[in-house]
Amino acid sequence: MQEIVALKASMNLGLSDYLITAFPNVIPKVRPLVRNKTIPDPQWLAGFVAAEGCFFVGISKSSTIKIKVNVQLEFNLTQHSRDDLLIKSLMEYLNCGKVYKNNNVSNYRVSKFLNLSEKIIPFFEKYPLIGIKSNDFKDFCLVVEMMKEKKHLTLEGLEQIRKVKARMNTGRDKSF
Repeated sequence: MQEIVALKASMNLGLSDYLITAFPNVIPKVRPLVRNKTIPDPQWLAGFVAAEGCFFVGISKSSTIKIKVNVQLEFNLTQHSRDDLLIKSLMEYLNCGKVYKNNNVSNYRVSKFLNLSEKIIPFFEKYPLIGIKSNDFKDFCLVVEMMKEKKHLTLEGLEQIRKVKARMNTGRDKSF
């Protein structure tokens, strides 16, 4: 059990307060340094995104749009700052997006509509995601198509987008 807790202590956010209390003398395992920080091939990237990526649809109030609501799309991938070189290599590999750093977090984001529709979507159509993330990607593509047709600028279209958004990511039924 000590070994498992030591591994958990070295991952992501580390140990919860409960585990720290339960295992006060635990020493986190040293994580091996990964020297190769490049994307080995497109299938590797598709698998990595299936595990760590996010296709996000945001809906927010706007005073500049006629229906007073703005739809924002984003593809992102977040990792610990120790993997900063890997995150930067995503930007180079996909030839779009930006890298943001905050404390111990590196975040790769693509939010420019043209990059999403002409680079990100074609990449994952060519190298498909496997698992539950593939459903989020399909829904994301559906919203992109709706936006190409300017449906996000109508109340009916916005309601359709809200329904799609509600079933994505944490709203998705995970049962098979």
